[in-house]
Amino acid sequence: MDRIATALIGCGKVGMTHALALSALPQSRLVAVCDADAARAESFAAKFGCKAYSDPEAMLASGEVRMVSICTPHPLHAPYAVMAAQAGVHALVEKPLAASLRDCDLAIGAHRAAGTRLGLVSQRRFYPGTQRIWRAIQDGKLGQPILGILTVQGWRSESYYQMDPWRGKWDTEGGGVLVNQTPHQLDILQWLMGPIEELYGYWDNFNHPFVEVEDTAIAVIRFKSGAVGNIVVSNSQNPGLYGRVQIHGSNGASVGVQTDGGNIFISGVSTNVDPPINYLWNVAGEEHLLEQWQAEDRALGARVDVMNYFHERQIEEFLQALQAGREPMVTGEQGRVSVEIFTAIYRSQRDHLPIKFPVAAEDSHGDYDGRLSKALYSRARQ
Repeated sequence: MDRIATALIGCGKVGMTHALALSALPQSRLVAVCDADAARAESFAAKFGCKAYSDPEAMLASGEVRMVSICTPHPLHAPYAVMAAQAGVHALVEKPLAASLRDCDLAIGAHRAAGTRLGLVSQRRFYPGTQRIWRAIQDGKLGQPILGILTVQGWRSESYYQMDPWRGKWDTEGGGVLVNQTPHQLDILQWLMGPIEELYGYWDNFNHPFVEVEDTAIAVIRFKSGAVGNIVVSNSQNPGLYGRVQIHGSNGASVGVQTDGGNIFISGVSTNVDPPINYLWNVAGEEHLLEQWQAEDRALGARVDVMNYFHERQIEEFLQALQAGREPMVTGEQGRVSVEIFTAIYRSQRDHLPIKFPVAAEDSHGDYDGRLSKALYSRARQ
């Protein structure tokens, strides 16, 4: 089968991860890279033996590209996804799909109209520990999921926010721990537990006065199945502790995956991350498998670069979906769900109300879904 002509927009840290995969996978032929910084694009192009562009519209209109990876700061995801659709190019977007529901809907609508595929990067779905939980739920080994718990307790230092000028600002990052550090875990929780009925949440900035965005958020959830859930995410624990998703079933079984350990991953910077593992597995008759699976996952983590490896697996699956003419594992519509969740948390605090799902884009307020509350900022900085 012919290789797909692929390209990249955004030659930054995670862009390097995508470029490495697109240049190595047998389904891909990396033909072009693009960045607003022409020198950076030229550097990438020289490394990977492809064309360099500083104008994404020109690259997409060249007729040379069939699929593009979008690795820009979050508020730019949707504009480039729409641009790709208008050029008839399939798009795989780094998390989150967009910083707002309005932008999600624009990107999804553009690709539906064009008949092109839109996918979201959520490579933690591909972790063996996550896949084991998914299969256990599908096989009825937990009965019905009745309680889902998402806990991410990490750390982001001032030097982290100084790495790139877009970090820590509402207009260029779109948000903090909800938008940047935990969309993967939000995606996994909803994927495993099913559609959400309503959510009540809070957020704040407790110990990062040098940035605008939130460093901590919590929420309680009622799922459409009747199950309940809890979200606690934070960048305020130094050193970082872990990121975990835990599912409890109606038959008393409990399972959990640790997607991230204390060595919290920073794309393009981290060289040593803890391997993802199942840290909990109380399925009747399978308790003995936990130690075996942990050994297997740690062995894999010692053998491969975890972050590059699972990015490559998802990019490969997206390319295979294009070749087969099917939907990818994580579609744009599924990517919208994690944006719904963090949007609901922002709005819930603003409105002091539970937010019903599905959540629609909002044009009636000028406060970025409640993110621009002056009262919150004055209190948080006292």
